[in-house]
Parts: sequence; structure tokens; C-alpha cells
Amino acid sequence: MLEIITFRDASIEDLPIIVDIYNSTVPSRMVTADTEPVSINDRLDWFNEHNPYQRPLWVVEYGGEICGWVSLQSFYGRPAYNATAEISIYLHEDFRGRGLGKKILNKVIEECPKFEIDTLLGFIFGHNESSIGLFLSSGFEKWAHLPEVAKLDGIKRDLIILGKKIS
Repeated sequence: MLEIITFRDASIEDLPIIVDIYNSTVPSRMVTADTEPVSINDRLDWFNEHNPYQRPLWVVEYGGEICGWVSLQSFYGRPAYNATAEISIYLHEDFRGRGLGKKILNKVIEECPKFEIDTLLGFIFGHNESSIGLFLSSGFEKWAHLPEVAKLDGIKRDLIILGKKIS
């Protein structure tokens, strides 16, 4: 049986699982610049910055289970950049490596015109080769390389900005 991926707008009741999935990535030092787990309270303002009309935060379900979440956030916070958004995709550890990231990314790309987004950005650590490969395979290009701008456990890390023109 083919499992179906579904997207729905996140509710405040989803925030604990969103935070749990996010925190599960902190120890790897591959995905987030947070070096310690965050609390639900820490993420309330971030949660409230999203809305289903312009900057959605979706819970992703696969086979009836929450497998992850994806968000679109405003870039740089000024009106001239309203058509540009940053995408973040986080998968529960039990669902990583199954090709879901590509399906989620492609679905978000399809939805961008609905939100008047014509430029999508991904901010990815240079050593996160699997995420860079995912984005490149969906038509993103390397637009910037910020050398050694992050420090994780005493190791300086690069940040790569990948971009895609939607329209």
C-alpha cells in the first residue's frame, strides 16, 4: 500500500512535537545552530510569526503519523523582501532517509505561488552534504558561501545559502 504524505496547518497543540523533532537534531550539529535543546516557550514567538496565508507552518503526516514539519519564514523582515522566504524542513528521526524530504520540498515549491513567494532560500551548514544534495536535486543553486560563520563544539562551520527562483 502506498503511504500518503499530508500537510496541515500547525496548531498550538502541535508545538510540543514540533519542538521535539527540532530538538532531536541539536546533538548532531548538522542542522541547527542551536547548541542546546529549546523549550516550547522559547518557540512561541517563532510559532506566532507563521500564518496559513503568507508564512505557513505545516505539520507533515505520513502513514497517519506526524513525520515532521516544514515552515516558510520571511527573509530579512523588510517589505521589499516579501516575495522571498526561507524554508526549513525537519523530520522525525524515525522518518529520515526515506525520501520524504524531497517530496516535502517539492510540495512546498509547488505551493509558493499561492503565498506570492517567487524566491525560496535554504540556509544549510556546509558539512550537511545530504541536505545540500536534497536542495540541489530540486533545482536550487548555491548562491552564497559564508565561511566559518558558525562555531559548533569548537569547530568553525560554513553556511551555504541555496536559492531557487520560483517564477
